[in-house]
Order: sequence, then structure tokens, then C-alpha cells
Amino acid sequence: MADHMIYLQTQPLMPIGNSTVNQHTNVHGSNIKSSEKNQFALLLAKETDKLTFSQHAIERLRSRNLQLSDQDLTKINDAVKRAAQKGAKESLVYCNDIALVVSVQNKTVITAMDGNSARNTIFTNIDSAVII
Repeated sequence: MADHMIYLQTQPLMPIGNSTVNQHTNVHGSNIKSSEKNQFALLLAKETDKLTFSQHAIERLRSRNLQLSDQDLTKINDAVKRAAQKGAKESLVYCNDIALVVSVQNKTVITAMDGNSARNTIFTNIDSAVII
């Protein structure tokens, strides 16, 4: 008779070799300096602070031939930060005749449309709007 139970290993997995390895070593085995850790932390914070675009939003921008400059992206990113400070979760961001629905919590643009398409449109599931 087949046993339909799942058995899990009860012993924790341990690395082979020296168990007293310094936790702050890199791939080559040398110690990571405090300044390098701080630089990495700053770079990581900077990269995770950026706005991302969902595949759907990218497709909408392409199909509607909408262009966002680096300045526009900076303004939109700042607007999302301000909305987050006010406690927004889903926001409509309107910049240069482009309407973007943004997940503020995830810092992700969900969809995009031009101003003409945005007219006579009802935006649901948003709790804030930022007009730049």
C-alpha cells in the first residue's frame, strides 16, 4: 500500500568546511570593507527607489506612441514619492497630456494613455491624483 505522506529532513543543512567563516566576506574570500557596504546600500536604495513600468504600461505607451523624457520620468517619480508620503496606494498621475495609473506602494506604472483617451474615462480603484 502506498504511503501518501511527505517526509521532511529534520537535520538542518550545514556548509561543508570551516563553520567559522566570517559572514562579511565576498566571493573571493576577502573581507568587505564598511565603506563598500555603505556604497552598496546607497546604490541599492537608489535603484529600488526608481519607478518601474509594467509590461501592460509599456505596451500602452508603444501602441499609443507616447514618449516620456528623462525630465518627465523624474517629475513622475517625485510625484509618486509625494503621493506615498500622503499615504496613497493607487494614484492617477497626469503629466504632459499623459495619464498614468500608478501603484504607489509598488512604484509601478500600471497603465498609460494620452489626454484624449483619458477624457470621458472613469478611473476606478485609485485613491489619489497628482497633476504635474
